[in-house]
Amino acid sequence: MTQNRWNRWMLFSIALVGGTSVSSVAVADDAARIDQRFSVESVEETPDFRQHVVPLMGKMGCNGRACHGSFQGRGGFRLSLFGYDFKADHEALTQGDTPRVNTANVAESLMLQKPLQVIPHEGGTRLKAGTWQERVLTRWIAAGAKPIDGKTPEFVRLEVTPDEIVAKQRGETFVLKAVAVWSNGAREDVTPLCRFQTNNDQIASVDDTGLVTSAGPGDSHVVVYYDNGVVPVPVLQPVSDKFGPNYPKVPTPTKIDELVVQKLSKLGMLQSDLCTDADFLRRVSLDMTGTLPPAAEVEAFLADTTVDKRARKIDELLERPAYAAWWATKFADWTGNNAGKLNNNRAGVAANTLSSDWYEWLQTRVEKNVPYDQIAEGIILAVSRQDDETYAQYCERMSGYYQKEAKGRFADQPSLTHYWIRREFTKPEERALGFAYTFLGVRIQCAQCHKHPFDQWTKDDFDRFKEFFARAQYGNSPGTKDEEKAMFEKAGIDTKNLKGNDLGKAIREHLNKGETMPFAELFVPQPQRVNPKRPVDPNKKRPQVVSGRTAKVLGGEEVKIGEMSDPREALMDWLRDDSNPYFARSIVNRIWAGYFNVGIVEPVDDLSLANPPSNEALLDYLTTEFRNQKFDMKWLHRTIANSRTYQLSWHPNSTNEFDDRNFARAVPHRLPAEVAYDALQLATMSDADAAKWQVSMDGRSIGNTIVDSRANGRGRSNYALTVFGRSIRDSNCECDRSSESSLLQTVYLQNDAEVLSMINGKGRWVDQILKKDVPDRSAKPGNVEMKERQARRVAELDLARLKQRLAAAEKKGRTDVVAALQKELAERTETPVDAAAVVAPKVAPEEPGADLPTIIRQAYLRTLSRLPTEAESVRAARYYAETGDVTRGTRDLLWALVNTKEFVVNH
Repeated sequence: MTQNRWNRWMLFSIALVGGTSVSSVAVADDAARIDQRFSVESVEETPDFRQHVVPLMGKMGCNGRACHGSFQGRGGFRLSLFGYDFKADHEALTQGDTPRVNTANVAESLMLQKPLQVIPHEGGTRLKAGTWQERVLTRWIAAGAKPIDGKTPEFVRLEVTPDEIVAKQRGETFVLKAVAVWSNGAREDVTPLCRFQTNNDQIASVDDTGLVTSAGPGDSHVVVYYDNGVVPVPVLQPVSDKFGPNYPKVPTPTKIDELVVQKLSKLGMLQSDLCTDADFLRRVSLDMTGTLPPAAEVEAFLADTTVDKRARKIDELLERPAYAAWWATKFADWTGNNAGKLNNNRAGVAANTLSSDWYEWLQTRVEKNVPYDQIAEGIILAVSRQDDETYAQYCERMSGYYQKEAKGRFADQPSLTHYWIRREFTKPEERALGFAYTFLGVRIQCAQCHKHPFDQWTKDDFDRFKEFFARAQYGNSPGTKDEEKAMFEKAGIDTKNLKGNDLGKAIREHLNKGETMPFAELFVPQPQRVNPKRPVDPNKKRPQVVSGRTAKVLGGEEVKIGEMSDPREALMDWLRDDSNPYFARSIVNRIWAGYFNVGIVEPVDDLSLANPPSNEALLDYLTTEFRNQKFDMKWLHRTIANSRTYQLSWHPNSTNEFDDRNFARAVPHRLPAEVAYDALQLATMSDADAAKWQVSMDGRSIGNTIVDSRANGRGRSNYALTVFGRSIRDSNCECDRSSESSLLQTVYLQNDAEVLSMINGKGRWVDQILKKDVPDRSAKPGNVEMKERQARRVAELDLARLKQRLAAAEKKGRTDVVAALQKELAERTETPVDAAAVVAPKVAPEEPGADLPTIIRQAYLRTLSRLPTEAESVRAARYYAETGDVTRGTRDLLWALVNTKEFVVNH
């Protein structure tokens, strides 16, 4: 749901509750601007604390984080950051040892004297005498400095016009107007009280009066802030003269293409051409399955002439094990699967085992294409016991998963309980933050302490939201301690003397013997009615669950969680509701980013009002259809990959070369760490081993590899994955993964012993082709003719370069160089080309006959997923001739190819 639609819904709800008709709100006249009303000294109006005074203090910077809005305050005086807490701010101004307001002697008020610099003020001059701003503060104090009360209307929404700015040239200006709408139907032009921000000052700037100035071609947003309202306004300037009616007609075979082109036509930004078949196959294989296509698959795809081969390939890739493996790894990132945080499971099960369980649970559901909302439900509503299961039956089932002769798999149970038992995920506030990152794509950590600077959330919103997560507990559920004790006694385990690792070791020994061991469990205690006259003891290890408590979803309704058996059920219902503006939208945005390396909202876990989509219509369409398709993830993958937009070339044109947010072309980007490492392995391993990796995920980095914050970087593959920025899964934040290039990556690819071993090692591809019994076909007429043709191409290229050097020397007047080059040119044209000398290297006696064109072709296919160009083939053949050693030439060629940007970048 867009912000405007959400605001309209909120207005309708408030109007019904407050008894104000929607029609009266819609037709109310706007009150004049406050700077006009208070422009004269004789003004008698009394400003409102919430509507005028607090926003004005925000405009002046008084409640900013660099001043009194900081956590410690400034100069012994503290305000709520950005003015979210009206009651506390009023008390801070009017009460205490040094009140800032003096209603008996207005002129003596520190609220006036300090910003006027009548007395020293660390924050400098913030107010000038005789201005409308001074009159607003003076009139409020003189009228008694009244606080907000029960009659103060609620803020409903902020309307900003124009709602879109289209500039024709640099330096063009536009004036913003902001109107606040209140629950009593009042409307006021609050432009002078708003704060303004630009999201890209290279596109547009905005001053503190709301004057927008176009700064250059492209598109961005300016953002307007007032009270709890945050409104982004699109600003764009066409990048060429091909905008609007001048935009050329381009194919739009899908709705995605239609909506992308709709935005591009406003910008005058032309799309690149379609990518080649080779580029498409490499791109979609890496994006969808995290896997480099094998050489044979590339050749077959290039030879296929059917018109629907791309669509068929997409369907084929979605059924491969690598699709489920790679996207389960992404889900493991998003949900925070970190073995280093699973060592408090109290069951003696190794943290790495629990981490593998977590991954397999996700992988099983991605492979079966379980709808996304059902996957989320299995995590959000997780409890340890299944329906009607006793504690003894639960322990028997769990023990079976981890015994030497395993009975079943954890991945087959309905709940992913491990999500809830992590260290640093036990407190309600920790759970609220992680949940918001994972399932909403929202960053709400700021609202723990103060109003969110770039969104509508306040500390009260956060405090009420975290209540949904307070009831779920991990440990011994009520009434199970005696059973647990009996199981330990039966096994002969002395829990008084065995603690920590020693206890865990003993439990594992008995599990391996096939015995049932006690397991802690995730459970939700039922609410209890308590004596209202007896306060809840906050020091109890398990706080009492009081009936009657309430919580509130973000931007939604209050829920009476105290009467619910599991408050998380209300959360799940909210996520599935069509009006929810985050749940479906956030996963659509994440999956889109998996194919374009940038989200429609970027960063993908920052769906805030001040960070709007680059193409809101596109995100709305995909979100709505994803819901209509009942959260079918394969439908979403297929829809994105089949779009013409996804299949555009990475080669830019003059209109889109600097753009990376409007999808006018593919933007090359470095491969993710796991994909890069697997690609390096696939490019250098034997054909037989590479074929196994297409059907089995054993040994694959894109699959079930353990992320452990306690041992990050240990081990050979872990070192490579760390260097290439694998997610550390520390905070559920997208920032846990790095896609930046670094010198360490270059050093690793060029010089690391592991990479050299992949190329030179026994049983690898180089070793395979040199051991093949390849027949010597050099005597065949066709082969001789081919070598002669290649020799001629080499000679032609050399002559062309020589002539270029000669022309350059003549232009610079270098007579000595000209003479030498002319002599060399004469010698070259008189000397016949020796085909054998140029193409066929000296093969050592112990080496078999080598089919160089095939080797060169295969090297390019297995690394860059394309055929070599004619020039590349000739250059490679010439290097073989220079080395005179097939083994060295092949190793060097493979090393050179995996060290190209083309190899480590998806394009």
